[in-house]
Parts: sequence; C-alpha cells; structure tokens
Amino acid sequence: MTKTYLMTSLVEKMQSQDQDFRYMGLSDLMKEIKLDPQAFLGDESIEFKVLGQVLQLVEDKISEVKNQAVKCLGQLIKIIREPQMELVVDKLTEFSTSTDEELRDISGLALKTITAELPTEGTIASKACAKLTPKLLVQLATPGIPPDTLIETLSILSILVTHFPTYVSSLPLSPPPIQTMTPLLTHARPAVRKRAIVTLSQFVPLSSPELSAQLLSTVINPNLERSAPLDKQRTTVNLVAAIARTSPQRLASGLGAIISGILHVVDLDDEELREGALQALESIVLRMPTEVTPFLGTIIQVATKYIKFDPNYSGGGDDEDEEMLDEDEDVEGDLDEWSDEEDQSYKIRRSTTKLLASIIATRPELLVPLFKEVSPVLISRFGDREQTVRLEVWATYTTLLTQTRLYGGGPQSKDSIGLKRKRTPDGTNSEETAYSLLQSQVPALAKTLLNQLRSPRTSTATLQAGFGLLHTLLQVLPGSLSNQTGLIVSISKTILSQPPSTSSSTLHISCLQFNSSFFAVHPPPTFVNSLPMLTPILLKTLGEKHPAQDWAESVYQEAMGRLANHATDGDVRSSAEEVIGDLWLYAPDIVHSKSGQEWDYVCRNTGRTDTSVRVVTRVAREADVTGEWVNGCVEWATKLLTKSGRSGKAEVFECLSVLLSRYDNNVPANLLHILIPQLKSYVSTSDISLQSQALSLFALLLELSPKSTFPEVEREVLIDVYAIAYSSLTSGAALDSVLAFFGALVEADFQIATHVVSSLTRGAPERPKGEVSFPNVAKCVAQVVKSYHALAAGVIAEFSKNLKKRSNVRELSMSLLILGEIGRFIDMSPQQEVFNNAIELFASDQEDVRTAAAFAAGNIAIGNLHLFLPVITQLVKQDDSKRLLALHALKEVVTHTSTSHLENLAETLWVPLFENSESADESSRGVAAACIGKLITTHPARYLPQVHARIRDPNAATRATVLSAIRYTFVVSSPAFDEVLAPYILDFLSLMEDAELAVRQLALSVFNAAARTKSHLLRDHLHMLLSALYRETIMKPELVRTVQMGPWQHKVDDGLEARKTAYETLYTLLDTCLTKLDLNELLTHVLIGLADVSDEIKVICHMILFRLAPVAPTAVAQRLGEATPLLEASMKGPTVSKDTVKQDLERAAELQRSTLRAVAALSKISGTGAAPRFEAWVAELKKSEWRNELNELIGA
Repeated sequence: MTKTYLMTSLVEKMQSQDQDFRYMGLSDLMKEIKLDPQAFLGDESIEFKVLGQVLQLVEDKISEVKNQAVKCLGQLIKIIREPQMELVVDKLTEFSTSTDEELRDISGLALKTITAELPTEGTIASKACAKLTPKLLVQLATPGIPPDTLIETLSILSILVTHFPTYVSSLPLSPPPIQTMTPLLTHARPAVRKRAIVTLSQFVPLSSPELSAQLLSTVINPNLERSAPLDKQRTTVNLVAAIARTSPQRLASGLGAIISGILHVVDLDDEELREGALQALESIVLRMPTEVTPFLGTIIQVATKYIKFDPNYSGGGDDEDEEMLDEDEDVEGDLDEWSDEEDQSYKIRRSTTKLLASIIATRPELLVPLFKEVSPVLISRFGDREQTVRLEVWATYTTLLTQTRLYGGGPQSKDSIGLKRKRTPDGTNSEETAYSLLQSQVPALAKTLLNQLRSPRTSTATLQAGFGLLHTLLQVLPGSLSNQTGLIVSISKTILSQPPSTSSSTLHISCLQFNSSFFAVHPPPTFVNSLPMLTPILLKTLGEKHPAQDWAESVYQEAMGRLANHATDGDVRSSAEEVIGDLWLYAPDIVHSKSGQEWDYVCRNTGRTDTSVRVVTRVAREADVTGEWVNGCVEWATKLLTKSGRSGKAEVFECLSVLLSRYDNNVPANLLHILIPQLKSYVSTSDISLQSQALSLFALLLELSPKSTFPEVEREVLIDVYAIAYSSLTSGAALDSVLAFFGALVEADFQIATHVVSSLTRGAPERPKGEVSFPNVAKCVAQVVKSYHALAAGVIAEFSKNLKKRSNVRELSMSLLILGEIGRFIDMSPQQEVFNNAIELFASDQEDVRTAAAFAAGNIAIGNLHLFLPVITQLVKQDDSKRLLALHALKEVVTHTSTSHLENLAETLWVPLFENSESADESSRGVAAACIGKLITTHPARYLPQVHARIRDPNAATRATVLSAIRYTFVVSSPAFDEVLAPYILDFLSLMEDAELAVRQLALSVFNAAARTKSHLLRDHLHMLLSALYRETIMKPELVRTVQMGPWQHKVDDGLEARKTAYETLYTLLDTCLTKLDLNELLTHVLIGLADVSDEIKVICHMILFRLAPVAPTAVAQRLGEATPLLEASMKGPTVSKDTVKQDLERAAELQRSTLRAVAALSKISGTGAAPRFEAWVAELKKSEWRNELNELIGA
C-alpha cells in the first residue's frame, strides 16, 4: 500500500458523517505515525490535506473526536515541515480567540499539547517558538480576552520558556514579556493572577537586569507597603516566592526592602496573606542562603511566633504544650462553636513549620542557636491538633536531629558547628554544643512525643512517624531514652497486641525496628525489668500461642520451628539463624542443654548461606565451643567452597580461618584430606583475592599441623605457588600471603629451603619479560632466608657470582634485587665486594640494571649503615652522573631504616639532600623530597622549623621540594607529631597562592593529602584556605596555549592539573570537613566544574553531587534547576566526524555513565515541582536508551 493511498484513505475516514469513522481515522493516523513517522511524509499536497483535515476535526461537534484530533496534532508536530507547523500555529491561535467557548478550550488544549510534544532536537522547536511566542504575547495584551483563554495562554508560554529557554530568550520580543504580563497581576480573577505569577517568574531569568529592577521598584516594593491593598499584597508575596525559586539573583539587590516589607505584612490580620508571606520567606531562605543571613534572626522570631498561631484553640499561655495531649477530648465539646472547615489557621502553622525546616536544613552553622530558640518551640507543638501540622513538625524535628548527627561533631566532640562557651557561676567555661543542648531537651521531647503515641486516637501514619523520630533520636544520642523505658514498653505492647492486618503490618514492623534499636543502644539494666511485660507479646508475634515462663527457651523453640520448616521465608530463616547465634553467645546454658540439632539446620549447603556463615564465624570467634562442633563446621564450610560462583566465598574463607584457629593441637587428618584439595583449586591467579585467602589458610595449616600438612602441600600445591610468585598481578595482600606461605613452609621443614630458592630462581631470567616479576621472586627468596638464616651465606655467595659475570642483563637484575632484599636484614660487611659491585653497576648502560643496583646498594647499606652509608652520601654530593641513582639508594635507606637508627643519621643526610634538590631535575627533587619527609618524622621539632624557613626561598624548586617533603610526613599519625606540625601547616598551604604554577599545584596536592589525613588540624582554619582553593577551580585563559602539531593546532591547558587537584580536594573535604563547608558556595563551584571543558573535572563534580545528595538534600535540590542544562550537555554523545577515534567514544561513554550515576542520586531528592526541568529530563531519560541503567541505579 503506497503512502498516498494510505493517507487518502485516512482522510476519507476523517471526512465521514459517522463520528466513529472520524474517530477511527484519527486513531489509525496516530498508529501509522508511531509505527513509521515517514508514513506521513511524501507528497506535500497530501500532507497539507491530511493536516487540514485534522485541524478541521478540532472544531468537530463530538468531544471524543476533538480530543483525539488534539492528540493527533501532538504526534504530527514532531514530524511536519516548517510551513505546516506555521499553519497549525496560526489556525489554533485563531481558534483560541473564537467566541465559541468550547472551541477556545479545545484549541488551548491543542496548543499546550503541541508545545509539550515539540522535539528538542532539530529546527522545528526554534521555529515554533519564534512563531508562537509573539502571537501568545499579543493575545495576552489584547483587551477583552476571556479569563480561561488567558490562563491557557499563560500555561502555553510557561511550557515554551521552561522547555526551550534558549530559543525564547533569543527572540526580539517587543514589548518584553515581563511588561506584557505585569498588568495581569491586577486581574480581577484570582486564577489569572496566580497563573500570571508563575509564568512571569519563569520569564524573569531571561529578561534584562533593568527590567527586573523596574519590576522591583514599580510592582514589588510599592505593593509590600502597609498602605497597599490586600489583594496586591497577596499577589506580591506570591510573586516574590515565585521569583526567588526561578531567579533569586534578581531579588538580591533589593532583598532588604523585600524582607522588611514581608515582615510587615505578615503581621496583618489576613490569613491568606500571612501564609503567602511565610512561603515567600521559605523560598528566600532556600534559594538565597548567603543574602538572607543578616535577616535570619528576625525570620526565626517570626516563625517561632506563628508556629503557635491557633486563634480557635482556647488553651493559652506557656502551659499550652501541657494541655495539647488532652486537646482531642476537648475538641468534641467545642464543635458547636466552630467548624474545622472554617478554620484555616493550620495552614499558617504548616507554612511556618516548613519555613523553620528550610532554615534547619540549610544553616548547620546555627545548630546551637536553633536548639536554644527553635527546638523548645517545636517540642511544644508536637501535639498540634491538626494531624498534617503535627507530622510536619515531627518531620522538621527529624531534620534537626539529622543535621545534628551530620554537623554536630559527636556527643564528646569539639568539632561541633556553632560551638559556644558559656560562663558558669563558678567562673569556669562550659561548652554549649548541639549535642549538649539536645541532651538537656530529651526529657521534654520524649515525654511530649510518647504521650502523643500513647493516645488511643493516634492514627497509624502518626504512630509510624513517631517511631521514625524516636529511631533518629537514638541514632544521634544512643541511650538517651533510659528514663522512658516503661512508657516505651507500654506503647509497644499496645501496638503489638493488635491483630496484624494489611494496614497495621507496616506499623508493627516500624515498632519492632524501633524496639530493636532501643535494646541495642541501652544497657540491659535499663530494660531487663520490663522484659516480662514485652516478651510474651513478642513471642505471640512469633506465633507462640502459650509462651513458657522462660522466654529464652521459648525463643529457641520458635527459632528451631522456623529453621525446621522448609517453607520458611528466606529473610525469616536468616533472622532465626541470627537468633541461634545470639543464644549461643548470651544464653549458653539453654543451648548447651540441647542436642545441637540447630546446627544441622543452620549449616546447610542449599539456599542462602551468607547468614549461616556469618553466624558460625561469630560463634566460633566468641563462644565456648567443643572440638566436635569445630570439626563439623570445618567440614561444612569446606563443602561450601565446592559451590559454583564467587559470591560469599571470601566470607567462607574467613569462617574457616576462625574455625581452624580454635584448634590447640593438630588439625584432624581426615579434615586435612578434605580441606587441602578444595583450597588447592583456589591457588591460581584467576581470582587474586580468594587465592590470597587460600594461601593464608595453607600457612595457618602449616603452623598448626606441620607434619600432616607439609607432605601434601609440597606434593600438590607448591608448584602452583611458584607460578603465583612469578606473576606481576601478585602484589599487596596477595604477595603478603605468598610470603607467609613460604615462611610457614620453610619453618615446617628447614630441609626444603634450598629447594625452594632453587625452584624460584632456576630458569626465571630466561622467561619472557612479562611472565616473571623479579621483585616478587626476590622477596620470596628473602623470606625463605629470613625463615632459615643458615641459608644466607650460601644464597649471597651464589647470586654475588652473577654480579661479577655481568653477562645476562635479566639474571644480573634478579641477582641484585635478591641481594638487596637479603641485605636489608643481613649484615653484608664480610661480603663488601657485593656492595662495591652494586655501586659500579650504577654506570651500566641498561636501565633495569641501574635501577636494581640502586635498590641493592640502598638495602645492603641498611645492614651496616656505618660502613656503607657514607659511600652513598658521597655520591650524592660529588658525582653528578650517579646522583639520581644514589638518591634512589638513599631513599631505600630512609624508607626501611627504623626511626631510632635514622634519627642518628638525619643530620648527616639533611644538608646534601636539600643542597642537591635546589638545582636537580624534577626526578631527583622527588626522590630527595621523599627522603627529607622521612627525616622530618625522626625529629619533627628540629627539622620542621628548618623546612618551614625555606617556604619563602626565592628558588621555586626549593619551595616545591618543601611541599613534596611535607606531604610525605602525613603518613605519621601520632598526636605528638601533629602537635609540632599544627603551627606550620597553614604557612605550608599558603603556597596555594604562589606565583609559580608548579608550586601552586603541589600546594593543592598537599592540601588534599592534609584534608584526608590531618583534617583535625585544618577544620578551624578552613575558612582561610577555601578562598584560595575555590580560585583554583576556575579556568584561567592565560594558562591555555596553542601548540602546532603538523597541520593541526592543539590547545594545551597548563592549569588543568591544578584545577583537577582543587576539585579532588573538595571531594576529600566532603568526607573529612563537611561540617565546615558552606554548601551554597561549594555548589556554586560544582556548577562551574560541570561546565568545565575537561571531562575529568566533570566526573569529579558528578561524584561530589552523588556524595552530597543524601547528606544535604535540601541545599542540593535548590540548585537542580541550574545543574540540569549542564548535566544534559554531559549526557549528549560525542559529535562523530572523520577524525573521531575509539578512545573519544569510550571517554564520552564513561562521562555519560558518570552523569547517570549523579542523576540517579539527585532524582531521589528532587521533590515534586522542586525542579520541573530536572524532573522532566529524568522522565525523558527513563524513556531513552539509558532507561534500564538509570532505573537500576535509582533502585540500588
């Protein structure tokens, strides 16, 4: 069927006299377009004919047909040509001014549909904006337009300006949209005013600053005066709130007058105006945190006043909070005097509570004042008679508790935000912290809240919210509810005594979770007397109809019943296994009197075994168990190793390690025959982590049962371990396990030592370079020698021969490394020629040999510092050709020599190291700095002042060396060192403002390292450092240069590394100094980073957002609107051209995945309507090719 024939037949259907045919014609057209958008495109005359017919059906008399025509236009607008789009816009605009009310309504709906469906890609959207926006603005300015039409027109303009701000802002609109819409703020119909406020506020960011200033001076400020009419005051406070949400910077210049006006009108006797004023203050607090700071004190006073606003409540004065509990009973008697429907005062209290919540969520530095001024007021409103307000108050207090946990610094910490010192009557200073103030208010808080939960009238939702608040309180102040045990148990008993139902099951779970937390964080004497009241209910909840007197016995029987039942849910079975473990630890008399059958159920080989492994490990580590029990569990855990897949294997290995450690004597031979073959299957490089654990177990078995284990290990396992030792993948913990294995093997039978050394080294130099790691071989040989010192002389003699032959480069390198490793713990002064040969090999023409020689010389010197170290020091001072290698040798000495020995040598090494770092190349400076850093740690009080004196040295290389050296000292964690470092650290970090880029970059890396390891030294001074750090996050055009590479020009950004380090430091500070960061300023620079040209910086900013979203959701949510276009840009794929290479595509894909992770985290905090553009974009992503990955990340 041809396109022309298909379209013609559909037109005939749409022209039918039968309404069903017309409807089906439109439906078929939509179906064809969805299946193949090209079906509509072809003959332009036919396209116009079809489009004209659809537009004609917009005027149809049948509502269903009209609505279907509107939907059809929504699909067509995505694919039609530009002239056709103009036809649609003109026709619908004409319909919207019709005298036919029904036609006006349907045309408005059609215009909204097509604007919402405009594709973001291509030119059609820009053309539609250019065509439609002026017409709509003219329509707004036309007198006599019906209110409903005005509302629809404003809605369409909102869609255009939010979906396509770039296109709309580029249009030459005269008069400007703000001037066109301002008169509508005084329209007689409130709905028009409300819609005009929203749309006008969305156009403010696109308008000129002059127009915004004019709006402030002619509309906002005059209408906030006391003399202004109430209607205008209501409209103006709502306008201020809307502009604060969309473009807060436009209000900044006049914020003082605006807040002053709002604070005046909030006291006027008009509840709607008061509610709007409070909402405006909330928007200003959230969106203008810096500018609103001077007014926060007054705003808090207003909020604490109006949160109590309840003119229809007869209770009064300061005793109001005491009477709130009985208010429910009093309300019924007052119903004749007033009606809930007439009382709107709860809206004032709810808006005030949200205002306080916004202050609490965004101003952690005010925690102490908030606990003094706001917390008592919130506690007094815990019993508000309106449930929605009550829940809002509890949610606000939960936010206060959460902020205390994040920023309060801990109950005993001095790192508390807003810390104040209070003078006590005896003249001493007492520290007022958020924690101390909260602790003093807990009795009132707990009493008021628990009384609310105790009331029989309390709804399920309120009970759940109350338990949530109490749970958060225990997270912040564990053990703080000791005095409320009786009331808590009573409330829990009442709730858990109710028969479970669909509606109450969630409440039961919340109650049980809270009780679990309560028992976990309070000492047993607190609640032990209340257990007889609660345990019968808990047992009944478990299913025990007739609980016995001994509740531990009953719990055991119930757990056994669940474990024995094959139909038991997996999570319930896991909980039952945990209960068995707890009983073995805390009720041993009960379980020891049993047959031990519970372990037959716990130690099963099918289904989920993760909890079983965890329980067995815990019991084996902490409980009193028999050898028979250990034997059975070892056999069971060994069988688990045979299961396919890697999941849970690491925990099984840990379990086996704990179990085997329980043997005092030899491990039973029958278990060894089962265990060793299973462990052997993991001795390979296919899974380094599990291989490491397997070798550690072999080492343990060799220690526990050397005679039984050694023969099998030698025969079955040893050859595989050689292969692992050769692998360059074996490093860190994996290499440590290999060394432990060789040490245990040799100690089990010294006679094998010579064979192991020979097997490790024989043929190794002949292997291809990638197949053998000489450093690993050297460490293994040294471990064998360390375990059997009698072998040392022979090994030294054997490998020192190769230093004299100098024939095979690889053999020579391996020999040097082995001799170096041995020389670290063996005095080789009797074999002094070995050291001399190593020094001579500094002149080798092979880099591998030179490097190995430096390693050997340095480590041999450790064995006899008095004899060998002066030779290396002399080379550093006098021999330019060997200086770098001598420095590397010196680094080995400094790194591996004990502090006590090094302290005696420090003065000897200090001068030559610094002298040579000033003029040496960058490599030499780096090695010298590492040595200097280690020397500083030997006597910080002596050497830190000397290093500090050089930070103003005119030589940039010296300043760079100082910074590098200081960074190496941060590995020392002793308080004594920190005490010496503290007075100097700010001066070192002041080099972030050095004139030399290289020095600034090093200073930033030192800041990053200090933030990670010495954050306690920085917190109180962070405000002095952040300004310099933030300056380095901004791209500097003067550091960008153009390099000619053949016919191409390439831009090189010399400031990129410094900028990247600055953002990495910000990311580190989130972990260690969050309480000292101004989140608004931080987010401003994160937005700058999202717009950076470097993908690496964008990824770091995505990580910052990912980390910040859950801990500061309110602050982050306020910037989502600004972040959305930047995140959208990162999600766009690369522009593919003939020069695009695979690496470009991979980098772009990684950036997209990074963006997606950030978006997933941000989507969890964006409330409905908080960031419309972000929410709309996320909805689009969920329909795109990324939908599966995004949904998985959101669900994670």
